[in-house]
Amino acid sequence: MSKILTAYFSASGTTARAARELAQAVGADLYEIRPAVPYTEADLNWMDKKSRSSVEMSDKSSRPALADRDAGVAAYDTVLLCFPIWWYVAPTIINSFLESYDFSGKKIVLFATSGGSGFGKTAAGLKPSVAADTVITEGRMLNGRQTAADLKAWAETVL
Repeated sequence: MSKILTAYFSASGTTARAARELAQAVGADLYEIRPAVPYTEADLNWMDKKSRSSVEMSDKSSRPALADRDAGVAAYDTVLLCFPIWWYVAPTIINSFLESYDFSGKKIVLFATSGGSGFGKTAAGLKPSVAADTVITEGRMLNGRQTAADLKAWAETVL
């Protein structure tokens, strides 16, 4: 197996738990994608059209600033990219992350959490944020509690 990084963004902690379980199951390093300005509960209120997350998601060019750029992506062959699904796609901070590093020749496998929607066209929507030779594939929804054995067995089929 190649050297693997599990990079994740989690606004509420749900995706963080799933990413930690995944990283541990496959022996990957773990990196948290953090916004320069953390999201508050009010920022995440999708019912409020003026909330920060609603404004960001309605503007396809939105690129929230990152707290750091210490992921060390160059040292990895494969990146397991974990995030919550917002409005049927990845949060725009995921584009910020992808555009901050050179993913040339790397494989990115998407993993997500969601209250009910699937990946939709998430992979296709993220492709313009990386080099042309970067492979982005849809992974798995990490809703609920997966066993380490289940995650490891499944990951071996996509890595």
